Amino acid sequence: MTDRYAVIGNPVSHSQSPFIHTEFARQTGEDIQYDRLYADLDKFDEVVGQFIKDGAKGLNITLPFKGNAYRMATELTERARAAEAVNTLTFKDGKIYGDNTDGVGLVRDIVSNLDFPIAGQRVLILGAGGAVRGVLGPILAEKPASLTIANRTLIKAEALAHQFSAHGKIEAVGYEVLAGRQFDIIINATSTSLSNELPPIPAGVFAARTLAYDMVYSKGLTPFLRRAQTENAGMLADGLGMLVEQAAESFRIWRGIQPDTRKVTNELRDLLA
Repeated sequence: MTDRYAVIGNPVSHSQSPFIHTEFARQTGEDIQYDRLYADLDKFDEVVGQFIKDGAKGLNITLPFKGNAYRMATELTERARAAEAVNTLTFKDGKIYGDNTDGVGLVRDIVSNLDFPIAGQRVLILGAGGAVRGVLGPILAEKPASLTIANRTLIKAEALAHQFSAHGKIEAVGYEVLAGRQFDIIINATSTSLSNELPPIPAGVFAARTLAYDMVYSKGLTPFLRRAQTENAGMLADGLGMLVEQAAESFRIWRGIQPDTRKVTNELRDLLA
């Protein structure tokens, strides 16, 4: 029988996950069906419960349900527990296994695809929301020289720095403190690009060799990447590679096979152009 998987969200019609996983399955010869599942904000448990009853094997979770999935899981990986969010559920032997592949997806895209090491680098993360919580552990595991979180509300950045202090040293600052400083990697983990806005970063934070990375992906440059370009940042990247890499980790968890991501990323880039 064909194994069933899906991505659940609200909204979910925009999700590229069905395309990505269908391509992974075609590439590896795995017999799967991958769909989109929409759930009303108060119906997550009900929709997932029915999906499990229908014999499904796994589920990807997108906004706004990663916290719901975290609470639903009966078994959690260490990275899911640290993130306090789940984007990958596996249904097996009556148990619900929860994992978070966002961080490993980001790190693989930066280190492997972009060939830009994180080890020994000065890393700046903009924002202190759920997207940051999901990637801090894997970034710190790469041993950067320093890791700074900048956020409009300082107390949120300080809370994250405290929570992940056992994984490595983190500095929490307001945006104004960044004036006069430069970083090797700057990751925009805010949602500002979705509304065509910029986080309030001061001029001069980008150096000639800085990697400017926006977790949001779009057809053209996001406002953050346009700003980095005007300040002559060394490399620009959006979150499309991260999207494919986190999906590949989910596919590996479910099927035990690591798919080739570069071809799928290129195909998806062409599709979105």
